[in-house]
Amino acid sequence: MSSPLRLAPRLIRSELGQASVELVGTLPLVLLAGLVAWQLALAGHTLWLCAHAARAAARAEAVGRDPRTAARSVLPSALERGLKVDSAAGGAVRIQVRMPFLVPSWSSPLRVAASAGLPNGPR
Repeated sequence: MSSPLRLAPRLIRSELGQASVELVGTLPLVLLAGLVAWQLALAGHTLWLCAHAARAAARAEAVGRDPRTAARSVLPSALERGLKVDSAAGGAVRIQVRMPFLVPSWSSPLRVAASAGLPNGPR
């Protein structure tokens, strides 16, 4: 019968590549989680930019300027291509842009929208 001390070197040698195999197995999942997190951050940034463009367009509408030009001036060129600007009653403006993907060559069917308006008259 072998003592436990004599079996220890053999057990250690049999598990030498286990960490490498586990890394290779989980690496695609970690990369996928990172890509999903990055896409969510990109979506949040797009929402923020869309709201900023809506505020700029509402200010332009309030002073009699073109809201589309004002919205385009605050958006990056990548978001200008899918820009839609709609003016509503009371000076409100609604902006829509296409949601960008991480891969620029893919086109997104999703749109992000934001609205803004300024109060009319003195308070």
